[in-house]
Amino acid sequence: MQNKKILVVLGGTSGERKVSLDSGKACFKALKKRGYKVSTFDPKKKSLNLIDKSKVDIIFNALHGKDGEDGVAQSYFEYLRIPYTHSGVISSYNAMNKAISKEIFKKNNIKSPKYFVLNKNNFNKKKLLSNIKSNLLKFPIVVKPINEGSSIGVKICQNVNNLFSSSKLLFKKYDNLMFEIFIGGQEIQVATINGKSLGAIELKPKRKFYDYKAKYSKAANTEHIMPANINKKDYNKVLHIAKRTHKALGCQGVTRSDFKYFKKQFYLLEINTQPGMTDLSLVPEIANYQGITFEKLVEKILLNASLNK
Repeated sequence: MQNKKILVVLGGTSGERKVSLDSGKACFKALKKRGYKVSTFDPKKKSLNLIDKSKVDIIFNALHGKDGEDGVAQSYFEYLRIPYTHSGVISSYNAMNKAISKEIFKKNNIKSPKYFVLNKNNFNKKKLLSNIKSNLLKFPIVVKPINEGSSIGVKICQNVNNLFSSSKLLFKKYDNLMFEIFIGGQEIQVATINGKSLGAIELKPKRKFYDYKAKYSKAANTEHIMPANINKKDYNKVLHIAKRTHKALGCQGVTRSDFKYFKKQFYLLEINTQPGMTDLSLVPEIANYQGITFEKLVEKILLNASLNK
């Protein structure tokens, strides 16, 4: 395997470009240390269909966000017939689209916060109020784009006026928005790799919620508690829900499921099919607690690369 030529695809054009570059560089270094022949490819600089098949055996997908995590990059890899890491076209698309993944959660009896989706073409205050009422949502209400990652565009609103003005601003950039009841409680995230849940970490952000800055800035001082501070029975329960979610969406390789634990209930917020792989990232931290070094983790993900998924 070590003589295989690995191409780390990183960067891209999404709002998460910087994180993807950090993830990709960390994975590049780790694979090099493991003795692989590694090169990099940035789709911002060159189209993915210009990847030279003759020089690549496996693609390590280190993209995050739009066009990297939503099935677009994956469809290029399938077209090129080069085995690649992480989830396939459909599971990536479904996981990235929060409205679709919510329906899959519901179908599989996985508890998630109550919500509704509105399109910018039929958005007005009256429509907003009637949907809040008919879907039994109470304030605070979270409004967010249905297909962004890293908490980009997420707003927590305390009243109708605040929600209406925040939505109007977001609709300038996005066609569809999700409105979801805000769940308090503990922030718990679970890493699942190759169908097995590794562990659950708890996050205590110093900011209003676990937003982009809390995720990626050391200055935000988000507290990481590993293992999560919950009783053993519930700890095992959340690992099981994450494993079921991974399976329900047909995910491959590594995923991270984000939960809120409130009044003895776990609420799944979303599942990430391309979790961050930086020194501040949660999946490597969870793996490290289980005795899996960063290099080993990257290799584990690499060895699961495949096609037709």
